[in-house]
Amino acid sequence: MGIDESKTFIPVRIAILTVSDTRGLDDDRSGDVLEKRVIDSGHELAARNIVIDDRALIAKQLRDWCNDENIDAIISTGGTGLTGRDVTVEAHRDVYEKEIDAFCTMFTMLSYEKIGTSAVQSRATAGVANGTYLFALPGSPGACKDGWDGILKYQLDARHMPCNFVEIMPRLAEHIQRK
Repeated sequence: MGIDESKTFIPVRIAILTVSDTRGLDDDRSGDVLEKRVIDSGHELAARNIVIDDRALIAKQLRDWCNDENIDAIISTGGTGLTGRDVTVEAHRDVYEKEIDAFCTMFTMLSYEKIGTSAVQSRATAGVANGTYLFALPGSPGACKDGWDGILKYQLDARHMPCNFVEIMPRLAEHIQRK
């Protein structure tokens, strides 16, 4: 397991969506954490937006981005908790064609190592729609760091072995042509 340096790095075009009733782009620390990691890893920030905690609005933004051929993956942050306003997971599932069940399991394992049994309140999720990979992380900067550093950094790197999401992305041929 690890990075095969003999393989070519393929930048992924990633959109970041923050779900919040209170944040703007000027004080979106979790979105900033993700943006920095995306860019520092050599990927392209394809889009960034903030929407309020509204299931229909979240799903609409996700669908719009899934229909944009210039976006390969979407990472959302926020709205994954257990309160009535936390509807990001439900909005993601409204959009998914297939859910990536193990993402939640892996994120919960990572969270448990950091925050113990409080990890039971995490509702991270991931799935695929229209060839676009979608990931929903909790809204704290720490959770975004853990999700990127522990899972996404590797799964969005075509050199990661034994397997990664990039090698099965339908738009992979376009990535190679862009190089």
